[in-house]
Amino acid sequence: MDLDAYVLAHSHQWQRLDELTRRPRLTGAEADELVERYQQVATHLSVVRTSAPDPTLVAHLSSLLARARNRAVGTRTSTWAGVRSFLLDRFPAALYTMRWWWLGCVAGSVLVTAVMTWWLLGNPAVEQAMLSPAEVDQLVNNDFEGYYSEYAASHFAAQVWINNAWVAGLCIALGVLGAPVVLLLFYNLANLAVIGSIMIRNDRGDLFFGLILPHGLLELTAVFVAGGVGLRLFWSWVEPGDRTRADALAQAGRSAATVALGLVLVLLVSGVIEAFVTPSGLPTWARVGIGVLAELCFFAYVFVLGRNAVLRGHTGDVDRALLEDTVVSRA
Repeated sequence: MDLDAYVLAHSHQWQRLDELTRRPRLTGAEADELVERYQQVATHLSVVRTSAPDPTLVAHLSSLLARARNRAVGTRTSTWAGVRSFLLDRFPAALYTMRWWWLGCVAGSVLVTAVMTWWLLGNPAVEQAMLSPAEVDQLVNNDFEGYYSEYAASHFAAQVWINNAWVAGLCIALGVLGAPVVLLLFYNLANLAVIGSIMIRNDRGDLFFGLILPHGLLELTAVFVAGGVGLRLFWSWVEPGDRTRADALAQAGRSAATVALGLVLVLLVSGVIEAFVTPSGLPTWARVGIGVLAELCFFAYVFVLGRNAVLRGHTGDVDRALLEDTVVSRA
C-alpha cells in the first residue's frame, strides 16, 4: 500500500474528526457525525496497522480515536461540562418553558390555603373536633417551635431534604394520573392551613410566619413546581395536540425528569435554610429576609438563565410543544 497516497486520501476525514473533538459544544447532527467519523478513522487505523504500520501515524490515529471516544461516551471533564450544562441551561430552560403550569399551581395553592385558613378561623368548632385544648396548647407553646430545634441541624437538614424531595418526587411520578397530584397538594395545604389557623387564633401568628417564611417560600415553591410539572405530564396525554399520546407523554416525561433532578438541589437549599436559619438566633426580619432572598434568586434563575437558555437553543430535553409555544409567544 502507498502510505503517502492513503494519508492524502483520508487526511481530511482525520482533520474533521479532530475538529469535532475540540468543539466545546456539538449539535445533534455534529454528534452523529462524530460517531460516523470515529468509525471511519477506526477502519483507517486498522488498515494502516495491517498494511503499513508506520509508528508515527499509528500513534496519531490512536490518539485521535481516544479523544473522539472520550468525547462520545464521556469523561470526567465532559461529566463536569454536563453538570454545568444542566445547571445553567437544561434545568432553568425546563422551568421557564413550563412556567405557566407551575405559576398557576403556585397561585392556586396560595389562594386555596388562604381560603381554608380564613374559613377555619371563622369555624373554631373544626379545630375543637380535631384537637383537644391540651393538644392545642402543646402545639402552640411547644411543638411548633420545638420541631425546628429538636434534632441536630445537620441531621434535621437531611431529614427535611429527603422528606420534601419525596413529596416533590411523588407529585411528578404520579402526575400521569392527575388526581393523585391534586390530592397530595391539597393534603399538604390543608395541614398548613390548620396549623396556621390554630397559631393565629392563639395570638402566635408572628411566631408561625417567622418560622415558616425563611425556608417555606422556597420549599413550597419547589413543591408547587413539582405539582405543576406533574399536572403538565397528565395533560400531555389528555391533549397531545398533533403528536401521538405516546410521543407527547415521552417528551413531557423527559422534561419532567430534568425538573425532578433539579428540584432535588433546590430542596437541598431550602432544607439547609430550615435547619440552620429558621431556628437560629437571628432576628425575625433577618431570617425572613434570607428566605425572601432565596426565593428571589430562584425566580431570577428561572426567568434570566432559563429565558436566555431558551433563546440560545440550549434546552436539552425540554418538551418541544412547550418550547414552540414559548418561541411563538416571543415572536
